[in-house]
Amino acid sequence: MRGLKGKVAIVTGGLGDLGYASASRLIEEGCRVAIFDNRDDADGAAAKIGAASHRVDITDEDSVEHACGQAEVEMGPVGILVNAAAIFLCEGVDATPDQWQSMLQVNVMGTSLVTKHIVPQMRRLGGGSIVNFSSISGFVGQGRFATYNATKFAVRGLTKCWAQDLAPERIRVNSICPGYVVSRSFEGVCDRFDLDYEEEKRKALGIQLLPDLPGPEGVAAGVAFLASDDAAIMTGSDLVVDAGYLAK
Repeated sequence: MRGLKGKVAIVTGGLGDLGYASASRLIEEGCRVAIFDNRDDADGAAAKIGAASHRVDITDEDSVEHACGQAEVEMGPVGILVNAAAIFLCEGVDATPDQWQSMLQVNVMGTSLVTKHIVPQMRRLGGGSIVNFSSISGFVGQGRFATYNATKFAVRGLTKCWAQDLAPERIRVNSICPGYVVSRSFEGVCDRFDLDYEEEKRKALGIQLLPDLPGPEGVAAGVAFLASDDAAIMTGSDLVVDAGYLAK
């Protein structure tokens, strides 16, 4: 894709399935990538794809500010930010204040803090691209998913607000909205609700249009597109990569 070679990118939640696939794809396209994650990269996953790794708590502004500054010193100003970090806690009307706090701190506030501290670097470059991870869960209601869906609706709202704020500075902001993806998160939901994994995969296939459940690589292709010059006239948009889920 055009315009990615030599760019510096940060991917939050980069040790998760979707974040890692996104980091890998950006590196394939010629970017230099730093992975931000709240876990230690004990297995050297970042190094395996040629990425730098920073342990960052995105809910702690001091941690975010330090990591963003360190990334700039090591690689130069960041031109691409992929906000993939999220927690997947599904609760309905009985959600506790602590559960709400956990979801909002990571999925909404954490996304906002990283963006806040990367935008000045993009300004110094004269532009940039921000890709926020929302979801089909940011478009529709889903039973027992209130806590998660609320944050993904919020991410779409942030995307559209920031697109207006930053357009004069040539900083584009878009969201990517995956559907069901074969990943550890999907397995985690099955475990959380004591659901049969294979049966849930069959149900997901019945909801979407295409006959195969996508993997993280398909979502990563959408991330690379939004980050690239091929999407130069896109901002404030939602790129739905859901195998036809929302079309039904």
